Amino acid sequence: MTADQKFYAGGDGTILFTQSSPEIAAELTDNNVNELIISCKSSKESLCTLYNMFKKSVFAVAFSITGDYHLSEDCVAETFVRLTQVRRFSAKDGDGKGYILAVARNVALEQRRRYKKVCMNFVIQSYGEADKTVEDSIFLNELLKNLSDKQRQIVVLKVYSELTFKEIAGIMKCPETTVKSRYRKAIEILQAKAGVKL
Repeated sequence: MTADQKFYAGGDGTILFTQSSPEIAAELTDNNVNELIISCKSSKESLCTLYNMFKKSVFAVAFSITGDYHLSEDCVAETFVRLTQVRRFSAKDGDGKGYILAVARNVALEQRRRYKKVCMNFVIQSYGEADKTVEDSIFLNELLKNLSDKQRQIVVLKVYSELTFKEIAGIMKCPETTVKSRYRKAIEILQAKAGVKL
């Protein structure tokens, strides 16, 4: 195994991920993502490309739910293992990014139920990078403690994963108006706790 390879086990098998170039991931469109999801059952290259494109967003979603760094890493691995087992996904009509993040959310909810870990360390940081200062992390941690579970998930999906309200509604299986109102309320809470005047 080389330095740019990583083994992940979960579901029904073990997968070897090899880092692909960021240029490949950058030039992919939504339709390409859909096609990659369809082909990742038989193509390790497709799976590796999806992994490199979405690992940070998947980690952010998982971390917003579990609040545990190591459990969230497990969720990342399990999410991509499950993509190799996809049976019902339409490359023509599907929303690839939303689908991957919905799988990640479901995996994280399962893991949280399985381990019954309620951890209050909800620090949003870049997966695998240490570019946040300790003070920023503590500040974010304290702010996000003031949100409900669903509000925190919506904020992470909107701000960190840059999804639309419609995409978030699809992932969370609730009306778009509900997502918008929870997001607005969450932002009001965060602004008030951060001392920002509305």
